Amino acid sequence: MSEQVILACTVCKRHNYSTMKNKKNVPEKMTLSKYCKFCKRHILHGEIK
Repeated sequence: MSEQVILACTVCKRHNYSTMKNKKNVPEKMTLSKYCKFCKRHILHGEIK
């Protein structure tokens, strides 16, 4: 049931991280606070399709 998703920075829109997500437990798009090496700070990263 798990699938790999790519997380992109909400400010600069660059694809920085990839992670696994269980579609059954988390049906909506996930957002995590991660460090963006381009913006040089912690920013919310959202799932892209």
